[in-house]
Amino acid sequence: ALAYNEGYSEQMFSFVNNIRTPEGGTHETGFRMGLSRAILNYIQQNASAREKEAGVIQEDIKEGLVAVVSTKILEPQFEGQTKAKLGSSFVRPIVAKLVYEKMAQFFEENPSVAKAIMQKALLAAKGREAAKKARELTRKKDNLSVGTLPGKLADCQSKDPKESEIYLVEGDSAGGSAKQGRDRTYQAILPLRGKILNVEKSHLSKILKSEEIKNMITAFGCGVGEEFNLEKLRYHKIIIMTDADVDGSHIQTLLMTFFYRYLKPLIANGHVYIAQPPLYRFKKKKIEKYLKDEKELNHFLIEHGIDS
Repeated sequence: ALAYNEGYSEQMFSFVNNIRTPEGGTHETGFRMGLSRAILNYIQQNASAREKEAGVIQEDIKEGLVAVVSTKILEPQFEGQTKAKLGSSFVRPIVAKLVYEKMAQFFEENPSVAKAIMQKALLAAKGREAAKKARELTRKKDNLSVGTLPGKLADCQSKDPKESEIYLVEGDSAGGSAKQGRDRTYQAILPLRGKILNVEKSHLSKILKSEEIKNMITAFGCGVGEEFNLEKLRYHKIIIMTDADVDGSHIQTLLMTFFYRYLKPLIANGHVYIAQPPLYRFKKKKIEKYLKDEKELNHFLIEHGIDS
């Protein structure tokens, strides 16, 4: 079973004899081969000469694909002890042939659906080429050169990534406060203007045009996509510090989505943090206390016998 959505990533759910195979295997490879062959053949037969110039590849066909692949075979061979990936090589050509034949028949019987899938693949190919051109432009810049760092970045003095940290803060106002309270020896501040682009709904070509995202990529120094290099990361702690309100939570979500989709190794290697600033400050005479939220505030007031 398969469907296409408006997203930009592939979601594949595969099973062998009703056993989930989260790491895929030969049945998934065969499915992709058969589907790609059917769609590429349809494009070759039905697209205009100009459309064919887009040069659709399997990567474009995977964009927005949601599929469930379930196979039943005798004595399946799995890779490793966890049965997470199917290794039986004979499965690949069988699944590829079956999927190709069924999809070719489906396209013939449902031309409107076939045309919609073709147009989505063509659009993905154009987006991929645009993203490639954008990467080539950014590749010319040396992300580690101080001369290319964003103007809004208040960098730290240390050049040792292991002891350096960068705070992503909400707006110039918060950036000013953070700069006053930081230890400039190892703490850098990068103010972000409002909510960043929702990368889940955008092509990389559009994402790389976003000023806020370009500033982050340049400040981090590790590149993005195919150019990503963890060893060039300038700060081993990237700390998201937004207001303790709904807008702040939304900005956190947008940033984490960007990191997850395009800078995932930063998360996997423990370089991304979320600061939790207090929502309240209590001050009376010599007592001064910062409190995370309303629950903590009420507990503090009751504990100290203070009338709210």
